[in-house]
Amino acid sequence: MEKASIFLRGIRGAVTVERNTAEEIVAATKELLEAIVGENNLQPEDVAGVFFTVTPDLNAEFPAVAARKMPGWKYVPLMCAQEINVPGSLPRCIRVLVFAHTARSQREIKHVYLREAARLREDLI
Repeated sequence: MEKASIFLRGIRGAVTVERNTAEEIVAATKELLEAIVGENNLQPEDVAGVFFTVTPDLNAEFPAVAARKMPGWKYVPLMCAQEINVPGSLPRCIRVLVFAHTARSQREIKHVYLREAARLREDLI
């Protein structure tokens, strides 16, 4: 039986929140991560690391807090940063880049854009 090749892939996603509160940031980030994991059939052990960014109008909480509360994510490396403040860009947006080991090809990866963030990459959803 031939074993499938495993690759390190990047999986993108984003979500927006209505308000700059810790509760909304954590809830939206959790929703986004759960959608990415579900759509790509991942387990926490598959995830090599996660890079989060937030727009400058979000500073009530780190998005990584949401991942730390998820079962099995204790040892996943996480990093947060502030997004570039481009005039006219989507406000109150949390972006994520998940690095995961998978047998899926680049074309098979399911990127996830929720709420107002869906307009960022309509070509992928």
